[in-house]
Amino acid sequence: MVSSNINHNARIIVVQKLYSYYFNKETLISYPKHRYKKFIKDIVSGTIEREEFILIKLREILKKEFTPSRTDLILKLMIMSAAFELLFVHKTPVKVIVSEYVKISDFFLENAHKRYLNAILDKISKNVRNYKN
Repeated sequence: MVSSNINHNARIIVVQKLYSYYFNKETLISYPKHRYKKFIKDIVSGTIEREEFILIKLREILKKEFTPSRTDLILKLMIMSAAFELLFVHKTPVKVIVSEYVKISDFFLENAHKRYLNAILDKISKNVRNYKN
């Protein structure tokens, strides 16, 4: 990914904000001036507020394929924020959510984790929104 695009992709900022939050939960989250500031804020705050519900839903759907305590934090946060979008942001098409998270995974993950993320998001999307390819 080209470094000039890093700060322009809203979902990269979402993952960065969530990552910093999980290292210091007492710090107030500040949101940069951005074209999609409301979207970023909604996804970050929604993922944090509904963390317990999202994890329960992920356990139901993924069973033993996803163990939050044993998953790298960055991957876990990407799965959780994507799951939040799939569960609560119905105006965004499933294909867009999945492809955007897989696309930004180039910035955060190695190839093996990218394939895992893609498979997990595909399974979540099919269960949450009754979506089929």
